[in-house]
Amino acid sequence: MSIDPSTRYRPYTHASGGWGSARSVMHILWREQAMVKTGAALLKQNKPGGFACVGCAWAKPDDAHAHPLEFCENGAKATAWELTAQRSDPAFFARHSVSELRAWPAHALEQHGRLTHPLRYNPDSDHYEETTWEAAYQQIGASLQALPADEVVFYASGRASLEASFMYQLFARAYGTNNLPDSSNMCHESTSVGLQESIGVPVGTVTLSDFEHTDCLIFFGQNVGSNSPRMLHQLQDVRKRDAPIITFNPLKERGLERFVNPQSPGEMLGPDSTLISTQYHQLAIGGDTAAVMGIAKALLEMHDGALQDGRPGLLDDAFIAEHTEGYQRFAEAVRAQSWASLEARSGLSRGAMEATATTYANAERVMVIYGMGLTQHRQGVQNVQMLVNLLLLRGNIGKPGAGICPVRGHSNVQGQRTVGIVEDPAKVPVDLIERHFHFRVPERMGLCTVDACSGMLEGRVRGFVSLGGNFLRAIPDTSLMEPAWQTLQLNVQIATKLNHSHLLPGAQMWLLPCLGRTEIDRQDGVVQSHSTEDSTGCIHGWAGNSEPASEQLRSEPAIIAGLARATLGNGIDIDWEAWRRDYSLVRQAIAKIYPDIFADFEQRMWQPGGFRRPLGAAKRQWATPSGKAQFIVPTSIDVDDDVQAPYARRDVLQLMTLRSNDQFNTTIYGYDDRFRGIHGTRSVIFMNASDIVRLGLEAGAWVDVSTAVQPQVKRQVGPLQVVDYDIPQGCCAAYYPECNALVPLWHHAERSKVPAAKSVPVLLTLNTAGKASHDDRLIIRN
Repeated sequence: MSIDPSTRYRPYTHASGGWGSARSVMHILWREQAMVKTGAALLKQNKPGGFACVGCAWAKPDDAHAHPLEFCENGAKATAWELTAQRSDPAFFARHSVSELRAWPAHALEQHGRLTHPLRYNPDSDHYEETTWEAAYQQIGASLQALPADEVVFYASGRASLEASFMYQLFARAYGTNNLPDSSNMCHESTSVGLQESIGVPVGTVTLSDFEHTDCLIFFGQNVGSNSPRMLHQLQDVRKRDAPIITFNPLKERGLERFVNPQSPGEMLGPDSTLISTQYHQLAIGGDTAAVMGIAKALLEMHDGALQDGRPGLLDDAFIAEHTEGYQRFAEAVRAQSWASLEARSGLSRGAMEATATTYANAERVMVIYGMGLTQHRQGVQNVQMLVNLLLLRGNIGKPGAGICPVRGHSNVQGQRTVGIVEDPAKVPVDLIERHFHFRVPERMGLCTVDACSGMLEGRVRGFVSLGGNFLRAIPDTSLMEPAWQTLQLNVQIATKLNHSHLLPGAQMWLLPCLGRTEIDRQDGVVQSHSTEDSTGCIHGWAGNSEPASEQLRSEPAIIAGLARATLGNGIDIDWEAWRRDYSLVRQAIAKIYPDIFADFEQRMWQPGGFRRPLGAAKRQWATPSGKAQFIVPTSIDVDDDVQAPYARRDVLQLMTLRSNDQFNTTIYGYDDRFRGIHGTRSVIFMNASDIVRLGLEAGAWVDVSTAVQPQVKRQVGPLQVVDYDIPQGCCAAYYPECNALVPLWHHAERSKVPAAKSVPVLLTLNTAGKASHDDRLIIRN
C-alpha cells in the first residue's frame, strides 16, 4: 500500500527559516487578501509604539537588540489571520445554519473571516442572529443573576491584555466565584506548581540578556522552529559564540537542527546554515525524568572520581550548602538508580547521558529551556523539578547566563496569572482587593480546566463565559465533552472568529465579537494602550495600529465592563464605565493591588524591552518555607504509568500530540506541515519503521487509533495514515487538537491537573475502508 496521492509526504531537507519561511508568509498574506494592510502592520509588530504579537509569548528585545523585522513566520500568519479581508457577518449566518456550520472543518470556519456583529443563537431557526450590544449585556447579566455563582465558569484563553485580565477576574470574584480556569491549566500549570515548590517562584528565571552570557543551553520538549521561532535569533547568536546546545526530544525538529536567518541577505543567498543542536538525543516519550536522572548520575560519578583523584569536584558545594536543602536525599536516590533501568526508561544509551553530563560539567553558565513536552505528562511537575535539581547541582540559578526557562505559549498566558486569573484565592492578594473594592472575595477554591470539564459532565457547571479561545477543541475527552457542552444554560463566547466551540449551543448562546491585538482601540474617540507579560517576566506596553474589521467590534475591556455593569449593578465599588473610557485607570488599580510588581506602571510599561517583575530566585532569594531552593526526589522514573509500554503490553504505543508549523494552538492556518514533510492533510500518524512492521502494518496504511486504558469508554479517532518517521520505538505522534478525543479527562499531571497529552497509551487497528476526508475534523467514535 502506498501513501495516498493527496497526502504528499516528502522529507524536508532544508533548514528552518530561509526561503521556506518567506514563501509561507507571502502565501498567507496573499490568501487573506490583506497584503498591504498586513505588510504595514508587520513593520510595527513587537516594536516600540506597535502591537504585541497575536501569537506566542516569547520575549521582545530592547531597541539596541531589535531586528529590522521583529516577527517570525507564525507571528506573521497570526497577524494576517486577524487582519484578513474575509468577514463572517450577519448575512453569512443568515445563509448558513449552525447545524450546517458544525460539519465544516475548523480551518474553513476561521478562514471565513472576522466576526463583525454581536450575535445570539435562535434555537427555533438554528441560526445565529444579530442583536445589539446593550441587549446582549442586559440579557446575559440577567441570566448570570439567575444562576448560582459557583455554577458559572469564567475561562480565559491567554490572549487578553493585563488590563482586560485584571478586570475579568474582578468581575468573576465580585460575582461570587473563583472559577477562573485558563489555558495555563492545559499547558504550563506543571511549571507553576513545580517551580514554586523548588525555587519559590512560579515562572522562569532568565531574560534575553542571559543568552548573551550562557556557556551552554539544554532543551527538553520544546519545538522552537514552530512554536517560538523568534528565539532562533538568540540560539543562532549562542552558536556563533560556539556555545553548545543539547536537545532532548523524541522527534527531530528542524528548528533545533539548522537555521537560516530570513533577515540576513548573505544567509538567504548563500549555501550555509547555522547548526543549532550540537547533541540531539531522541529520548522515548515519557523518558524525561530518567534522562535527567542519568545526567545527574553521570555528573555525580564524575564528581566522585575527581575527588578520589585529588582534583576539584564538579559540583558547586558552596552554593549547595548555602542555598539549598535536600541534596543528600537526592544524591542517594540518583546513585541508587541502575544504568540499565535509566537506559530502558529513557530510551537513551548511557553514553548519551554521560556526553551531556560532560558538556554540562565543562560549562560555567547553563540554561535549561523546556516546553509542553515536559509539562503534559502524568508526572509533569516532577519533570520540571528534575530540571531544577540538575541546575542546582552546579549553582546554575541566580547568575547571568544561567537559569530555568519555560517557554510559554499564548501571548499573555503568563501575565493573566500575574494579575489574578487563577482558581486558587490563596494566590491573589485578597486583603487588598477587599480593601480597595469593598466586596468579599469568595473563600472557596475555584475550578481549574479539568475540574470545570468534570463539572459540566456532572451537571454542576451550567454557565460558561469565555474570554477568547476554542475551549471545546482544546480540552481532552472530546467525545464525552461535546454532549456536556450542549447542556449549558448560558454560554457566552468573546471571540474574533468562528470556531467549533460556538457551534454546539445550549439553552442560551452568545457570540460577542472583540477587537484583535492589531486593531486600534478607541474609547469615546481616545486611543487606548494595553500591556502584556512575556515568557521571561518582562511587561510591555503596546497599541494596535490597524482600523477595526467592523464598527460594531468592542474591545475586551469594554465587553467585560458592559457585562459587569449589567450583572453586578451598583453593588460593587468599581466604576466600570470609567475604566472602559480610560485604561490608565485600570493600570492604576493594578498597581494598588500588586504594588511590588506594578509600581509606576504607566511610565515603566514603555521602557524598551519592558520592565521585569521581581523574581527572587533570579537573585538567589528563595520564597520557599525553608528559605532555600529545594532538591526534590522523584517518586518514580516511570513518568506515565497508566500502561508502561513496552513492558506491560507490546501492542501498546505511547502517543504524543503535536502541532504543525502551519498552526498556532487550536488555530489551523493550513494543511501542510513543511518541516515534517506532510502536505495536504493532518490525518496522519508518525511511527517508527520497526513498530510498523511488527504490528503488521505498512507505510501508507490507514488505521484507527484508540486509547488503551478504561476499555468501557471507547475513545477513538481515525482513520489516520501511517507515516514511517524517525521516532523512537514504542512511540508515535499525531496532531493536536484532533487527537484530544484520545486523552481521558482523568489522564492528567498529578497536582497540576495538566492533561497528559504528551504520553497517551494507544492501540492501532487497521482500517480497510479507505482514506479520511481532506480536512482536519477526524471521525470521533463514541
